[in-house]
Amino acid sequence: MKLWFDTDPGVDDALALALILARPEFELLGLSTVFGNVSVETTTANALRLLTLLGHPDLPVHAGAEAPLQGRPRYATEVHGNDGLGGCAALLPPAACAAQAESGVEALLQASRIHAGALHLVAVGPLTNVALALRADPELPQRLASFTVMGAAFGLHGFSGNVTVCAEANIYNDALAASEVFACHWPALRVIGLDATQRVAMPLEALEPLRQAGPAARLLWQALQPYAGYYATRDGRAALVAHDATAVAALLAPQAFHWRRGPIRVVQGGLAHGQTVQDWQRLGQGDPQWDALPHHEVAIDADDELLSQLCLRAWTTY
Repeated sequence: MKLWFDTDPGVDDALALALILARPEFELLGLSTVFGNVSVETTTANALRLLTLLGHPDLPVHAGAEAPLQGRPRYATEVHGNDGLGGCAALLPPAACAAQAESGVEALLQASRIHAGALHLVAVGPLTNVALALRADPELPQRLASFTVMGAAFGLHGFSGNVTVCAEANIYNDALAASEVFACHWPALRVIGLDATQRVAMPLEALEPLRQAGPAARLLWQALQPYAGYYATRDGRAALVAHDATAVAALLAPQAFHWRRGPIRVVQGGLAHGQTVQDWQRLGQGDPQWDALPHHEVAIDADDELLSQLCLRAWTTY
């Protein structure tokens, strides 16, 4: 499965990357970075050093958008630390290679042309790069085999947002980009949001095998400690909620999720900025604003045990 990874590393991005590189089903062709958890300069540096840590230093990394389509960037340093990796970025090996000169948007489009019909796109940060790629080449969707998004929240199981009452971070950080992406006809778009990812919470004691594995696994274990500590403060239990790895796992085990289908709209501005709404009941039929939109798959629940074990087996190979 040929994969392009659009990412903003990020502790959970690092775990998602480790999952991708550990599984033989994936052939990772390259990464495009984006602002989000931290600045794009930091996410790019983190991506390069993580690839070196995980034994794939030659994979190309392309820096992408440094800000949303409108407005200024917002970062999540309270969750991921100032360095994006829970204070552990300085412990990573120096990058063996530099970022490519070609931008993330240009590289994604080029990969989609070279591997037309076979490329699977996974985006786990703000959707700015994807929206810019669409603006540059509206034929992009027709060249992809599938598109997986980590983002959004639809209010199931009590999860309506994580940066505001109404909004999940990746969508909130560029609501216009998300709106443009969800309004597009993709051959197979799946959205894995908080409704599913928050259901996969791994207690810290279950992650002890990471500390007993190799140097890379131990560093990942160390980086996730303050990340899990954030959730302990917020939710009352110290557990790893590996949002991005859960989204990657949807390509390996789609049967581990419950799905529903319908058009998606994104609120822009005001109290509910970044809120995602899906008309899965077809209540908007007859309304031109809904009728014009394509239908996409949304994960509304996930198998905690199956997905936790899938991830843990991959991470402990390092």
